Amino acid sequence: MDNSLNGKVVAVTGGFGALGSAVGKVLAEHGMQVVLLGREAPPQMPKDSGNNSMAIGGVDLTSLVQTQQAFAEIKTRFGRLDALINVAGGFRWEPVIGGHSETWDLMYQVNLKTALTASEAAIPFLLENGMGRIVNIGAMAGLKAGLGMGAYAASKAALARFTEALSEELKHKGITVNAILPSTIDTAKNRADMPDADFTKWVKPEQIGSIIAFLLSSDADAITGALLPVAGRV
Repeated sequence: MDNSLNGKVVAVTGGFGALGSAVGKVLAEHGMQVVLLGREAPPQMPKDSGNNSMAIGGVDLTSLVQTQQAFAEIKTRFGRLDALINVAGGFRWEPVIGGHSETWDLMYQVNLKTALTASEAAIPFLLENGMGRIVNIGAMAGLKAGLGMGAYAASKAALARFTEALSEELKHKGITVNAILPSTIDTAKNRADMPDADFTKWVKPEQIGSIIAFLLSSDADAITGALLPVAGRV
């Protein structure tokens, strides 16, 4: 088993949700020191996590000032930052015809700006190490939009272009930037919203966590600017 992640410090935005918390758990199992970031009040961290995990709540990730303060807190606590996972995001189903421009603004704020702001806050600390990892959570919808997914798909397509552009800027500085493009993720909310679907075909949060762990490892040194489809059996 690759042990290059042992002791490394990773920040996970949207860390209190179903996907973010699952990703954090998988990375902790790989020996990483995990910091979960979110807008809501922070959850109670597991007792067995000791000093190897941390939750920072009340962070508006669209605010650069608040986000920089949170990352400064991470640096104070752990002395370093090695990786950033941009999970924070949201979904809104709405047709283009009869829809609202505010929905497009919202999707860009939660799906693109949060990743941009967190990356801006994290990169100075990653550069201090001379190496680092950024992984963004995109979506298969960013490649082809479905009915009612115009605003969401456009924001995820923008996240993909952001991933590619940032990877070009950082590839000679030791920092890789990649994105995972899941299809439907098997969460309690998605099951409730789509009760007639075949859940067995969906991607499990833990599977996404394992793929992220690989992208953070030394085995993935040569991968940057990649948009990796993780479609399960959909």
